[in-house]
Amino acid sequence: MNQLDNNCIAIFGASGDLTRRKLIPALYHLYITEQLSASFSILGISRTEYSDDAYRARIKDALIESEKLEDSEQLNEFCSHIHYQSLNTADQENYAVLKGRLTELSQQYDTAGNVIYYLSTPPSLYGVIPECLAAHDLNSEKDGWKRLIVEKPFGYDKKSAVALDKQLHRFFREEQIYRIDHYLGKETVQNLLVFRFSNGLFEPLWNRNYIDHVEITSAEALGVEGRGGYYDGAGAMRDMFQNHLLQVLGMVAMEPPARINSDAIRNETFKVFQSLHPLDETSLNEDLVLGQYTSSDVRGEHLVGYREEQGVDENSRTETYVALKLSIDNWRWNGVPFYVRTGKRLPTRVTEVVIHFKKTPHPVFGQNTPDNKLVIRIQPDEGILMKFGLKKPGAGFESQEVSMDFRYDSLDGAEVLTAYERLLLDSIKGDPTLFARSDAVLACWDFVQPILDITQNNPTLYGYACGTWGPKEADELLTRDGRQWRFPCKNLTDTDYCEL
Repeated sequence: MNQLDNNCIAIFGASGDLTRRKLIPALYHLYITEQLSASFSILGISRTEYSDDAYRARIKDALIESEKLEDSEQLNEFCSHIHYQSLNTADQENYAVLKGRLTELSQQYDTAGNVIYYLSTPPSLYGVIPECLAAHDLNSEKDGWKRLIVEKPFGYDKKSAVALDKQLHRFFREEQIYRIDHYLGKETVQNLLVFRFSNGLFEPLWNRNYIDHVEITSAEALGVEGRGGYYDGAGAMRDMFQNHLLQVLGMVAMEPPARINSDAIRNETFKVFQSLHPLDETSLNEDLVLGQYTSSDVRGEHLVGYREEQGVDENSRTETYVALKLSIDNWRWNGVPFYVRTGKRLPTRVTEVVIHFKKTPHPVFGQNTPDNKLVIRIQPDEGILMKFGLKKPGAGFESQEVSMDFRYDSLDGAEVLTAYERLLLDSIKGDPTLFARSDAVLACWDFVQPILDITQNNPTLYGYACGTWGPKEADELLTRDGRQWRFPCKNLTDTDYCEL
């Protein structure tokens, strides 16, 4: 085992879907690869009544099903570290029981009072639970470190985000708060730092002198999948754009950090968010497209429209698609447009960044010279693809587009951690580099708030059929500038779109 501090991971919302599907499998994988601390405990906390044994059996069955495991001594040993405490998380008096349980586990596992509180709960409890913990001195670090992991959304708008930020800071210091964004835990997002700043081949070109424009796409093939009640109050702007995609943009556009540590790296991404050109009425009218998916038959299956989904208002004006052209007001990026889009019920699941380099100024090979592109695939089929021109075989000097690629699954024996595995491990280590900082979260809300304001006032909403790449108006964001979106395949190296 690695020499990490012994600790207890206390998961609020332990009977929920996120715990079952993501958190426990991530902890199990860290356990079997010997990356957890030598002694640890997991305490599930929820309103539902379970004994320790009943909860362990539930978790064990879920692991066997989701991870395709056999019943084994290793699995049973992991589950023996799991405990459960029924708790009314909104009732401050109940936390006396929790305090006693944490004390027992600290003694049993020799964890010296080190606790991670993971809030896998509805956002309405993000401010309540820290206050209840503090009322019983469970935030105090006199007897070991205490860390608070908060899931997104970090607020519903700028006002609520500021209020939540103040509430959290009443009871926990910023150094104790870990705002989790699982996109930042993905290996390819982290690799942006190494790829950009350790290669003399790319960093000198990473600016307005050589880059024509940048695309960031996050597409989902699924609809709201039974989450209509939640999604109808959130929409694509809050669910994906404000957090995931702006964080990715920050990593793409940041300046080189003075050193590789959490403060230096997060300082540079914060500067990017500060430099985003503010959205005014003109840019919102010209550079923003909001869409909502409509019913369609896709590969022989009938897919219902958004307003027909369970839990969705039949007259809903919630956007399931966002495309925005934005710019960054600094020396490196001035004049370089960034086109960012996200949507549900698109043809495939894919998240990627595409760097489009400027065409050569020498016209000798004609105007049909292929564009130079660098595709950084975040998911799935994670990797990097470079597209450039070479001479077509035969007479003459006509060029054609060719590709060179690297894919993570080509690395023999490479153990790539999932996003939650990486972020949980970093929180145990006390490394906040890949977690969102307070000032960066509020800067993103500052940028997005004008869009949220117009969505409250019956904005123009374009329909798009399930299985298509969104409204045609989103294409016009680029075609009016003589550009076009890349339409990716789920396989990184396919040169022609393969889903239709």
